[in-house]
Amino acid sequence: MQIEFYKYQGTGNDFVMIDNRSDFFPKEDVKLVERLCDRRFGIGADGLILLENDVETDFKMVYYNSDGNESSMCGNGGRCLVAFANQLGVIQDKTTFIATDGLHHATVNKESIVSLQMIDVDEVQKKDSYIFLNTGSPHHVQIVDDLERYNVKENGAAIRYGELYGQKGSNINFVKKINDSEFSLRTYERGVEDETLACGTGATAVAIAMNATGQTDKTSIDINVEGGKLAVSFDKLGEHFTNVFLIGPAKFVFKGTIEI
Repeated sequence: MQIEFYKYQGTGNDFVMIDNRSDFFPKEDVKLVERLCDRRFGIGADGLILLENDVETDFKMVYYNSDGNESSMCGNGGRCLVAFANQLGVIQDKTTFIATDGLHHATVNKESIVSLQMIDVDEVQKKDSYIFLNTGSPHHVQIVDDLERYNVKENGAAIRYGELYGQKGSNINFVKKINDSEFSLRTYERGVEDETLACGTGATAVAIAMNATGQTDKTSIDINVEGGKLAVSFDKLGEHFTNVFLIGPAKFVFKGTIEI
């Protein structure tokens, strides 16, 4: 069977997009998803996303990591899916859709900048050497001195597979402060099991973690990732973070067909 796919990227975080409104895709075929995401034997991507029908919202997001397994929320993937839905004519400049972590609101403009509302964050665990929080996916946030030379893959994997997070693991973020409103970020993503050029839920986690621990008092923060720049804004009510938005580009790369 031949399937049509679209390739999108958000600050270098790249995804295979499939219009599955007719429910044709074999969703339980882990090996197929893994092959489609493979950069040598498939299309190549950090993840695969299905756009599906939903009764109560504009569409449903179903996200798979590049290892073939369905996973938790992906912020850049969500932003790219909004741009994809816009390209298909499913939505215009604003949308409400459902994902694994609940309801999301988003807007997209003519320059393909997508602003995606993320879940509220009610708990930020502050430890001696790191912060842990969930922004739709679990995130470990740790400040490091020499971010540019830091071995993200080796050190990220050690924490991800270590005793701290057990079998489920966590995404691991290494951060450097540039100034009060700007931070640089490198992320090791579980499911990809490598450093990625960007991580949307990770950027969101870093912005909130830096505010929660007093690294900044700003509620609008720029995040430099390896693939470009993202912005995160939120309202802070005590220790609760609401109206959380992840903002950045979501670009169409190419369209094709592949035999499965």
